Amino acid sequence: MKRSRTGMTSSFRGQIVILTACVTAFAMIALTIVLQLILADLSRTNVDTVLEDRADAVVSTVSDADSQGLAVTSAELDTGVVVYDAQGASVAGVASSPLADIYDELSTTDTTTYRTAGDTARVLALPFLSDAGDQGVVVLSERLGPYEAAERYALIVSLITGALATAAAAAIAAWVTTRALRPVSVLARTATDWSEHDLSRRFELGAPTNEITALAATLDTLLDKVSAAIHTEQRLTADLAHELRTPLTAVQGAADLALLQGGLPPHAHESLEEISAASHRMAATITTLLDVARNADTLRQAATCSIAAVVDDVTSTLAADGQGVDVEVEVEVEVDVVDLQVAAPHSVAVRALAPVLANALRFADSRVTVTVAASTTGMIDVVVEDDGPGVSGGDCEEIFEPGVSSTGGSGAGLGLSISRRVARSVGGDLELTDAGPPTRFALRLPLA
Repeated sequence: MKRSRTGMTSSFRGQIVILTACVTAFAMIALTIVLQLILADLSRTNVDTVLEDRADAVVSTVSDADSQGLAVTSAELDTGVVVYDAQGASVAGVASSPLADIYDELSTTDTTTYRTAGDTARVLALPFLSDAGDQGVVVLSERLGPYEAAERYALIVSLITGALATAAAAAIAAWVTTRALRPVSVLARTATDWSEHDLSRRFELGAPTNEITALAATLDTLLDKVSAAIHTEQRLTADLAHELRTPLTAVQGAADLALLQGGLPPHAHESLEEISAASHRMAATITTLLDVARNADTLRQAATCSIAAVVDDVTSTLAADGQGVDVEVEVEVEVDVVDLQVAAPHSVAVRALAPVLANALRFADSRVTVTVAASTTGMIDVVVEDDGPGVSGGDCEEIFEPGVSSTGGSGAGLGLSISRRVARSVGGDLELTDAGPPTRFALRLPLA
């Protein structure tokens, strides 16, 4: 089974952490916006209050004068404060040049008026009546720069606080979910290990009382079903093996007894030898398949063998059987690594390679090449290539199904299926890497 390493976002834990971070970030952004609106309103209110206090102070100064008229000098006024008479003429003070037009416009107003000059200043025009009965208007401004600087500092602090809060929330969510989901990971790993090595083990946490115990009960049920299915298959395999071995033993015994008798014609003796050899090979094949079906989980550690010896054994056996139709087929064996060892019994490796090579010999026009090399993934690649007509486009995976024969094949369609199953039983695989022509199969076996 192939497993791919997924990123953080594809795991349930990662999704919770990302969702928590997104919600926290959204909340902090909303809070920052609300805070900025409140600060902007407070700043405007403070500016207006400062302007009103300063205007009241100027009005008090003008009203306290003993002389008639608006008796005030520019020296008594702060920068940016101008006092106008009832006709809008300047009595004292000088307006800053950027605000001169606004000051002139507000010099004749008869109501308290506020005006904002862009982002630089806020202007207040306050009509008043002196104690002597003279009317006038005091116009003054307040710079907005200090208040906007305070708002910017508050925005920076809010953003930094929001980022820290988001990071803290994500870290807390990761810690909490890791602790909460750790039992689930343990259950999954344990169930996987038991399913591969010991189907008799169970969690047995009792009646479900929470999500963890409910999951354990579900895994126990699944393990029961898997165990029952495997035991059923093993019993069926044993029964079939018994039914096959009984007549096969009789055939083999009869052939061997006949060979012991003398006076047989040469053609009969040759036929009996072929029957005896074929029955021995069939018995060995049945034994290997029984081992795969019954003890697939222990085959990987059972023994090791030389891949060169496996290739030699398969090629010599197939050559003795006369594989390859009416043409002479050259089999070239190349071993890239000296003493390359396979983590599988010799009989299992032979049974995995033999159908692949036999299939190549059956369809090759003139040549079959067997190349053995070690890959970087801890596997041994046995590549079998033939110069036959190739595999039709739709047969790339179908040819590994039981009962499906290659194009133009005369077999029962079990060879490649059995070969793939045997290879996978020891942690390897069989793939059609190139449909051809030339046709190329790759048998991958674990490196010892």
